[in-house]
Amino acid sequence: MKAMTLNGVQGRYELKHEITKMDCYLLRSKLQHVMTADPNANNDGKYLIRSVYFDNFDNKVLQQKKEGFFERDKFRVRLYDHNTSYINLEKKSKRNNMTYKQKCRMTIDEYEKVRIGDIAWMENDSRPLMRDLYMQMNLLQIKPVTIVDYEREVFIYEYGNVRVTFDSSVKTSFRNNNLLNPDVPMVETTPGIVILEVKYDEFLPDVIKQLVQLHDRRRGTYSKYQISRMFG
Repeated sequence: MKAMTLNGVQGRYELKHEITKMDCYLLRSKLQHVMTADPNANNDGKYLIRSVYFDNFDNKVLQQKKEGFFERDKFRVRLYDHNTSYINLEKKSKRNNMTYKQKCRMTIDEYEKVRIGDIAWMENDSRPLMRDLYMQMNLLQIKPVTIVDYEREVFIYEYGNVRVTFDSSVKTSFRNNNLLNPDVPMVETTPGIVILEVKYDEFLPDVIKQLVQLHDRRRGTYSKYQISRMFG
């Protein structure tokens, strides 16, 4: 069955597991013989992801995640390896068991305006996602709340458009939203824990399914934003 679409974006499935560093080491040693490492990664095979997540005074996004709403949306602004010349605004939507991600480029000046609440210019912006964020900031009073940092290692498999990711060293800024400051104080939330994510389109090939089987690890709905907001 072909994956459904939302606003023209094809949905994907995401499976998540909380694993140990030893699990990660063993899985990596198997996957590297079948899958391809992300060509955009650094020399160590990883890259740093920094995101700032939006929420409101009622913690609407956090509460919907904790309560397992089948339909929910989450806005974030993301950059890689502290490269401020390439920033994306992203909207991640959940509809039943499928995930949809929309994104568009934005500049550092635009983010700083959003951060201080200068958003009138967004109402008639040419980017639909920017206008969508403007509506949400007006109607629901969402704003940038928390920075989340982590290191990501990615393996790719062409058939099924499969991505297996290992996210480690998840850190939180608590209530600091100064995304562009590389020296903002961050605190690690779950030392020794790695979040395994398996993402695919219509099907997960058997060879990958067998490789990532973890008999004593339960699937979960691990959210790095949730972990970071609830930490401490």
